[in-house]
Amino acid sequence: MKKLVQFAVQYPVTILMIVLGVILLGIISYDKLGVDLFPDLNNPRVYVEIKSGERPPEEMEKNFVENIEALAIRQRDVIQVSSVSRVGSAQITVEYTWNKDMDEAFLDLQKALNTFSQNTEIDEIEITQHDPNTEPVMLLALTHDEISDMNLLRKVGENYIRNQLVRLEGVAEVELSGKEEGEIVVSTDNYKLEAFNLSLDEISTRIQNFNRNVSGGSITEMGIQYIIKGVSLLDNVEDLKRIIVGYKPVDIATGQNQTNSSAKAPIYLSEVANVTLSNKMPANIVRINGQRCIGLSIYKETRFNTVKAEEQITKALEDVKKALPGYHLTIVSNQGSFISSAIKEVTNTAMIGIVLAVFILFLFLKRIGTTLIVSLAIPISIIATFNLMYFNHLTLNIMTLGGLALGAGMMVDNAIVVIENIFRNHENGMSVKEAAITGTAQVGGAIIASTLTTIVVFLPIVYLHGASGELFKDEAWTVTFSLLSSLFVAIFFIPMLYYRFYRKQTAPVGKKSIQFTGYGRFLKKAVQYKWLVILLAVILISISFFIFPMIGTEFMPKTSSREFDIDIKMTEGTQLERTSSAVNNIEILLRELAGDELLTIYSHIGAETGLTGDAQAVFKGENTASIKVVLNKNSKYSSREIIEAVNRALGEIPGIEITYLESESALNSILGTEEAPLVVEVKGEDLETIELLTAVVKDSILDIPGLFNIQTSIEGGSPEVNVVIDRLRAGLYNLNVSTVINQVKDQLEGKTAGQMDSGGEQIDITLKLPDYDIYSLKNMVIHNGAEQIRLDEIADIQQSISP
Repeated sequence: MKKLVQFAVQYPVTILMIVLGVILLGIISYDKLGVDLFPDLNNPRVYVEIKSGERPPEEMEKNFVENIEALAIRQRDVIQVSSVSRVGSAQITVEYTWNKDMDEAFLDLQKALNTFSQNTEIDEIEITQHDPNTEPVMLLALTHDEISDMNLLRKVGENYIRNQLVRLEGVAEVELSGKEEGEIVVSTDNYKLEAFNLSLDEISTRIQNFNRNVSGGSITEMGIQYIIKGVSLLDNVEDLKRIIVGYKPVDIATGQNQTNSSAKAPIYLSEVANVTLSNKMPANIVRINGQRCIGLSIYKETRFNTVKAEEQITKALEDVKKALPGYHLTIVSNQGSFISSAIKEVTNTAMIGIVLAVFILFLFLKRIGTTLIVSLAIPISIIATFNLMYFNHLTLNIMTLGGLALGAGMMVDNAIVVIENIFRNHENGMSVKEAAITGTAQVGGAIIASTLTTIVVFLPIVYLHGASGELFKDEAWTVTFSLLSSLFVAIFFIPMLYYRFYRKQTAPVGKKSIQFTGYGRFLKKAVQYKWLVILLAVILISISFFIFPMIGTEFMPKTSSREFDIDIKMTEGTQLERTSSAVNNIEILLRELAGDELLTIYSHIGAETGLTGDAQAVFKGENTASIKVVLNKNSKYSSREIIEAVNRALGEIPGIEITYLESESALNSILGTEEAPLVVEVKGEDLETIELLTAVVKDSILDIPGLFNIQTSIEGGSPEVNVVIDRLRAGLYNLNVSTVINQVKDQLEGKTAGQMDSGGEQIDITLKLPDYDIYSLKNMVIHNGAEQIRLDEIADIQQSISP
């Protein structure tokens, strides 16, 4: 140890160059460190989402889910497989051990489920690795004072704003919600079709035949080859109306329809149908402060610096606003600014701690020179820590900064011990050089042992598994790196610096530091009454044992914010417009209750579209909605107070389930702890028995104080109409189930007849019949060649509720 210190004192330039090199690299490393709210957590879940038409939940489970579960449970390191099945969709959650390489797990599961992607009965199968970074870094609302057509706003958002943003470094995707797309609707009815002896299939075929380009070979003339191409694309709605869909017999003399006449006249599409250009029904409706808008969710690339991405997006949005006068882009949520403020708060707290440490140090040392030397140990140790953080692939987040703030106080301990011993030896008559070398060598072993003891407390955390290990691993590394840096500074830099500062000065005169004379007198008295001191200690320990059970236990502390969400779920089967109307009433109530304290109300009604951080988004439909409420920064009300007021005002509304969520950090979602703190599971084979027992359990716990938002996962099945086909009667008409159901589907949902160019976009041409109700469904006509059969002749119509 003495030789190392002697080297540092004798070769100060070398030590100074090493320190400056470490500082330079530290500054470069700091600039390259990613900035995020939390460490890069390994959430050991993979989600398999499947969609298959409108199949009932029992069929989804039996045909697909059980087979996928059987394959998933056989994967290595899988600890649990669970699933939720609904009408036409299902989601299987595969949970692995926390130390599993999730990239490897994802690829293995994808390989195992390859056969399902070839299944023609499955419309869509998607395997996703649940990543907390799929939360949008920024959520925008696009509006215009004079434009209310969501199709026009969509074009601006999709063709300009989205294109401007996706080209930015770090931006992965921009998803639009609340959009509407153009559609050409060909509306007709069964009476007109029967009058002209036409069918939907015939009209669809005619439209498609006259709306295509066909290659017709090539010809050569004068050494030049010409490509022959048949061109018959529809240009506008009028072209579509003039398409001939059939012929009718007419009397040449009178021009009237004649059944037996040999003369034929063309039937134009406009004669049997109304052709209009309109917007499709939207998948969801988005409003900001009561006005329809287009929502833009901006997602960043995984592991890209969130704050840097937010800065680039904000800068690009300024240019977009200049290029689109009259359009308003409102920022609803901004993950980057939230992270920046959180990081800034932790940084400011750490700086205050460092300043206070230096001030208290001066009170005890009473010398500016020695205080300055010790104070330099803190910034050098922190900057050196940035190097180790960068090469260990850590980011600047509240955990690593918390580790730096925690280590800042301990960083100075080694420096104080070294400087105090050097100073004491110098006071006792040693030369500056000898005091620096001997003083450091004397305590070298002690500070190494002390530092290693502290490291031993923190370092084993990096070997922990589970949520706590993932969360505190970065903090443990940061504290360890900062303490190792401070040890290097104390052994090499402090003695060198002391020698350079005081080499030309005589031995310092002793100055009295702060004296605690009262403490000594108190100890003398305490020793005289040692049994009383022991008794008091035992009493305090006993009281602690009694108080401990009263202390609440929480995974993470609750945070107070000026934002909250209201999740709304109406009765299954509720249409989008009706859900929107209910949400509108709640928006009006919020504006009345909060008044000027309200900054933004952002409502999303209906299913989620595209990417989303919500694991249950696949199960959201027209009967669900969410309202994000943002209060002013200086609001005199907290989010909890507004929630309580809204809850009192709304009370219990039959048919509507309302859940209030205070906007906390994304940590619960990241760690997979977003589920309720208390879950009661009822297991069994018979669904009806489970449903009955679940209702009994729910009723039993409703009156327990302190419980709220009690929900069951089998409430509210979708209303169904079962078309039970009689095999005998259908067989007599030479019909099968597929033929009947396909014709029912075409008449209920419409039939696509190709696409047409409109304003540079390809829009669908859809044939539609009038809407059916349950009663008229029985009279639906099923065609079998020239033969027409009513649906109730071959099937029974039954109403039921799905699970």
